[in-house]
Amino acid sequence: MIVVEQKRAAGIAYREALPEEPTGLDPVLCVHGFPESSFTFRHLLPAVAATGRRAIAFDLPGYGDSSPDPPGTWERHVDATERFRNAVGLDRAIVVVHDWGGLIGLRWGCDHADAVSGLVISNTGFFPDGEWSRLGRALQTEGQGEALIDSVSRDGLAALLGNLAHGIDDSVVDEYWKAYESPEGRRGMLELFRSGDLEKLEPYEGRLAALGVPTLVIWGENEEYTPTANAERFGREIPHAEVVMIDDAGHFLWDDAPEACSREVVRFLSRVG
Repeated sequence: MIVVEQKRAAGIAYREALPEEPTGLDPVLCVHGFPESSFTFRHLLPAVAATGRRAIAFDLPGYGDSSPDPPGTWERHVDATERFRNAVGLDRAIVVVHDWGGLIGLRWGCDHADAVSGLVISNTGFFPDGEWSRLGRALQTEGQGEALIDSVSRDGLAALLGNLAHGIDDSVVDEYWKAYESPEGRRGMLELFRSGDLEKLEPYEGRLAALGVPTLVIWGENEEYTPTANAERFGREIPHAEVVMIDDAGHFLWDDAPEACSREVVRFLSRVG
């Protein structure tokens, strides 16, 4: 029986599922979004391990069970991804990203192209001409962002997530609430969004395509934050990328439709060496 274990390396908490019969194929590394944690991929990890691959999802600093590591900027999280990758001994990996994990994980992947053997991209963006959602713009605004982030209560977070996803229960809220439990964590959220100048992606234009790796774009059809047009754009800009829309799922598709998402990823992995 495959078990998802919780571990720690280089000061970073993570979840790992190991295969009962390892194949030697490249492992899978999952990078979560905001305000999530590795818990996002709790259903995917054992499904991947059942294919014979090592499966890992880590908590970005300040999220889940990883302590804040100020400043909580975009660049700091990219650096943390590389530090974690080295700490757990990953040479090459298929990288699964979601939401802010896309901006972090794809930037890391472009900076460390030799470490990436495949991509699974979900409900995110990586475009210098992209636009932030109303929530993102509010968090980036001095004064307004502080008032907003400091006003969030657990019940408020539960209500917000519940309006966005039908797969959110108390266990999910408990995990995602961890990012809000300390003043440092809340400041880190503001630092993340305020470092998110999308013009920083101009040097990365064309570099996802240049990776030349198999790519699956998987998207919640009922998305409210990152438009489905982003999925189509990834499909156009990355050669031979496959785009799959998940019915009855929104932005938090890994919570809304875990079985469907896992099934699509396993199918994708079956044709990736």
